[in-house]
Amino acid sequence: MQHHRIKYETLYFIQERMLHMYVLPGMHRLPPLPYPYDALEPVIGEETLRIHHDRHHKSYVDGLNRAELYLAEARKTNDIEYIKYWENELAFNGSGHILHSIYWTVMAPLGRGGQPGPRTVYHVNQYFGSLEAMKNQFILAAVNVEASGWCILTWQPSWGRLEILQAEKHQNLTEWSGIPVLVCDVWEHAYYLDYQNRRADYVNSWWQLINWNEVERRLIDAMNGRVSLVMEQAVF
Repeated sequence: MQHHRIKYETLYFIQERMLHMYVLPGMHRLPPLPYPYDALEPVIGEETLRIHHDRHHKSYVDGLNRAELYLAEARKTNDIEYIKYWENELAFNGSGHILHSIYWTVMAPLGRGGQPGPRTVYHVNQYFGSLEAMKNQFILAAVNVEASGWCILTWQPSWGRLEILQAEKHQNLTEWSGIPVLVCDVWEHAYYLDYQNRRADYVNSWWQLINWNEVERRLIDAMNGRVSLVMEQAVF
């Protein structure tokens, strides 16, 4: 009986790890772009996309790995002198990695993003009244993020509906339990080479790049408590 119980528990934990894509501390990797560097032109230039992905996103992945490895070692040694610093690094870089990973997937080359899917349309209409109303609020929120940050269309399971949030840096102003389904990066490194300080021009142009097929998939996943950092199938 004891042997069967141990075997069952081992199988259970293996299944749990597979289901939730368990990542060991310090083992996060930069996901590849689901399209070529020049695929989003003329809205986002090749140089902007290359620098943004290869340098900025990678720096968040590296920072997240460093923070996790330090905290793992601190748990072993009970050395908590710099715990506040490393917890901040964990939140900043972890959120930066997650949001950038989603950002790449919810964009598509011009004319390739499809139309809003039925779940998206239903839930947008239910809460915002119309797609146009949601678009207007999203763009205004994105343009008016204070300093650097994000605009996020999130599924809030606690309310059973969508919500639009601003995020300063990557992690500030979070509404806990919300799952991002559409994100717009408004850090200057996301647009400065193409738009200089014209954030509103960038956000309005960026709207044309939305991959509504991916937004629909992410909404369905979010309603089931799932969030992925890559596209299930890149088609570009």
